[in-house]
Amino acid sequence: MARTVAVETPPLPRKLFRVFAELEGMYRNMVEQLVLHAVREGVASFIRLKALKYRELRSLYPQLPSHYAYTACQDASARAKSFLRLKKKGLVEREHPEVDSVSIWLDDHLWRASGLTSIEVATHKGWIPLEVIPHKQYWKYVNKGWRLASETKIKLDKRSRRLIIYLTFVKDVEEYRSRDYVSVDVNENNVTALIDGSVYLFETNTGRIVLGYYYRRKRVQEKYDKLYGVKSRIKREILKKLNERKKKLDARWKIANIIVREASRRGYAVVMERLGRRPAEHMIARISDEQLRHRVFQASFKGVQRAIEEKAREYGVPVIYVDPKNTSRLCPVHRSKIVYGNKSRIGECEKGRELWHRDVVAVWNLLLRALRGGGSAAPSPADLNLDGSPVPLGSTAAHEPTVIARDLWARRMSLEATLNDPKKHRTAL
Repeated sequence: MARTVAVETPPLPRKLFRVFAELEGMYRNMVEQLVLHAVREGVASFIRLKALKYRELRSLYPQLPSHYAYTACQDASARAKSFLRLKKKGLVEREHPEVDSVSIWLDDHLWRASGLTSIEVATHKGWIPLEVIPHKQYWKYVNKGWRLASETKIKLDKRSRRLIIYLTFVKDVEEYRSRDYVSVDVNENNVTALIDGSVYLFETNTGRIVLGYYYRRKRVQEKYDKLYGVKSRIKREILKKLNERKKKLDARWKIANIIVREASRRGYAVVMERLGRRPAEHMIARISDEQLRHRVFQASFKGVQRAIEEKAREYGVPVIYVDPKNTSRLCPVHRSKIVYGNKSRIGECEKGRELWHRDVVAVWNLLLRALRGGGSAAPSPADLNLDGSPVPLGSTAAHEPTVIARDLWARRMSLEATLNDPKKHRTAL
């Protein structure tokens, strides 16, 4: 497992910062030359690019440590490979890519750690020590047994005369053999999890967030387009300050953290729907309402799943994907159709007449498919109660989720702490 943490240095003296500005200028020139050559000649391989251009770079920049030519080839080959792939698909407008933003790649010959809060970087002026400002996330990885990788990157912040250092931490994680499953269903406005027979519905309110920012952006665009024109710099600066992405990412990772911790604590695997490559495009194909299309497209179902999968890899939790077809339409007990009212998330089984919440049905069916896929004699929701005792067929004990509002789970790092909140939780029925 690898995780990257960005830390900053204190503001550097002007003379010292000028050294790194010169270093960045030379590194940028190398990357630009290499990218241009790689795209022109169709070279996407780092090894081939280094073989072709290494000696030339060493002769052009003899004052730099030799490994800067090596890391510049790595950087350029990654850019060229991406550009050539997009060009092949007809998704580029220029013949050659532009090198706009540059981070200086450093391998283990160009930097070294010096204690817990300082590093040294090799430059054309020799080795330079740098202090870094640690933060909570940094100490989390340091104190939990993660080790620093051999490569890092640095980026210059010219306004504040700081360096941003991207440190990569790595850890060996062994995936365990699961004893049971936590099934997870991702929806537009919630993420639902089935844990030991209890269904928890974590509200995300993504639809409301998406629409709120949609109308806010629209008002800003209309106002500043009229005042300053379409290409207004002021408009772009205001739009950059909107934090829709930050809010959605925050919710995504916190829910992933809660679910994966619960699975890890019990020794369970996580079960999710196999959504395919671009699920949002398939979902909106038959939707004519522009507002609903925008909401669905921005809900990022796969993004939530990727967050859960990434967090699961960190804890060694296995992740299983199953076929999502009809998971919310078939009764898990009778395998018969569930009939929903107009715009209602509560439906009735045609055969057993019990009521089911749409998201509860989905997570139970995901669990059953995971069990049957593993060759187990899968129980149905009607077979077992939370304590293992039989549940009467008409009971709705397993059919009602505990709905946890966003302001409850977002402030806590575990399901237990969330459930022990003095506020009462709402149920869906």
